[in-house]
Order: sequence, then structure tokens, then C-alpha cells
Amino acid sequence: MADLLNFIFEPLGYAFMVRGLIAALIVGVVCAVLGAYIVLRGMAFLGDALAHAILPGVAAGYLLGGSNPLWLSAGALAAGVVTALGIGVISKGGVKEDTAIGVMFSGMFALGIALISTVRNYAVDLTHFLFGNVLGVSAGDLWLTGLFGGLVILAIIAFYKEFLVISFDPILARTLRLPAAFLNYLLLLLIAVTIVLSLQTVGVALMAAMLVTPAATAYLLTRRLPVMMILAAGVGAASAVVGLYLSFYVNIASGPAIVLTCTCFFLLALVFSPGRGIIKRRLAGSGPKPTAD
Repeated sequence: MADLLNFIFEPLGYAFMVRGLIAALIVGVVCAVLGAYIVLRGMAFLGDALAHAILPGVAAGYLLGGSNPLWLSAGALAAGVVTALGIGVISKGGVKEDTAIGVMFSGMFALGIALISTVRNYAVDLTHFLFGNVLGVSAGDLWLTGLFGGLVILAIIAFYKEFLVISFDPILARTLRLPAAFLNYLLLLLIAVTIVLSLQTVGVALMAAMLVTPAATAYLLTRRLPVMMILAAGVGAASAVVGLYLSFYVNIASGPAIVLTCTCFFLLALVFSPGRGIIKRRLAGSGPKPTAD
């Protein structure tokens, strides 16, 4: 018992671990709740594209303000908003949405790489934005993460019914005269803000996993959106805690550890889900075949 308590509490004796744990929990919960809409609407590619498309904003913020988190966050948020609006504008021009996403994603990512290549020591200073460094979260970063995360959760609560209608029944949304364009842009903005607050935790390269995987895991376990959001938040939070402890004890990078933990939860649900798991479907398929009689 004493060994178990020591295993749990020893990492918490370090201030950087406590800050990292709080930041990872906020990111895990916010990403998972918003990710429910992303999974249900088939927007996983968009989430991945937005995560990569903020790279030029991060690079521009670094060039203007150095490692100041406010400059980096502002640059990333600006790039995310520009990308989200650009995808919407190109889609309205007669181009399919997935094509518009591909064009904006590749263009913005290339711009980010070009800007980074102008920084001589970019390999040292900007690599943690690609792969995350939750153990390097400062008190200022934690306040920003909490502020942005709280705003995203409040927006989801305030527009829950509207997002629900446009996600499941666009015809009803038009009948009710809901501002579908505004709501779609708002959802894109929330995704961009969530990506910015997750930069320090898992980085640009792994961001899509936190948006999609916890929600996809919950989708395998329930068909009700409120329950799906709660389960996804639980999976995201558990992945954050387990991943961070793995990072501490096994000495691996924190961002990949969190994402790998999240992926393990998904694989477990994929196999053992009582409603949609592989075992359940195999057992159902091995039952007696219907006959013509």
C-alpha cells in the first residue's frame, strides 16, 4: 500500500508535474467534449488540418515576440481563424469542403515551415510546439489554458441545442431558421481556440488525436450525445493522467505518451464495446442464419 501511495504522490512533489497535470486535464476534457461534434459531423480531417494550419501563426508569433506565450497564442489563434474562414469562403465558391480543407491545410503548413526555416535555432525553440512539452508549462501558460478552456466549455453549453440540431438535422435547422453559417463558423472558431490551448500539451503534430480519439472511443460505447460527451471527457482526462505518469516513470515524451494512452483506450473499446465492439459483432454474426421459411 505504501509503495502504491508513493507511486502516486511522488511525481506530485514536483511543481512542474502538478502544473503539467492540471494543463493536461484541462486539455483532455475540453478536446474530448468538443471532439464529440467533430466525430459526429465527420470533421476529423478538418481538425487535423486546423491543427497543422496554425503553424505559421506560431512561427510568426515567435519571430515577433520570442518565446512569449501571449505572442505565440495570439499568432496561433489568428492563423486558426484565418484558416477556418478561408475554408468557409473557398467552400462557398463551388469547391468541395474536403478539397478546400486540403488546399488551406497544405498552404498554411508550407508557410509555417517556410517561416520556421528562417529561424536559425528553430530546432531547439519550436520543436516542442510540434510535439508538445506539457512538463514545461508555466504558471502563465496554465492561466491561459484555463481561460481559453473555460470559454470553449461555456460556448458549448450556451449553443448546445443549436449545435445539436445542425449536426443531426440540417433540414430542421433551416426550418427553425437557425443561423447555420454563423454556427458553423463558431464551431470552427472553437476548434481553433482548442487547438491553441493544447499546443503546449501535445503539440501541433499530435493535436488531432486529442480532438478525435476520446470522442471516437465514447462513440463506440453510447448513442446519446450528452453521455458521449461525459464519457469522452473521462477518457481524455484519464489519458492525460496515465500518459503523464508514463512520461514521468518511463522517461518518454509527454505528448506522445498521452496520445498513446488515448489510443489504447480506443482499441479496448473497439474490441470490447458491449454494443459495437468486434467481439459483440462476431458473436452476433455467428448466431443462427435466417432461413426462407
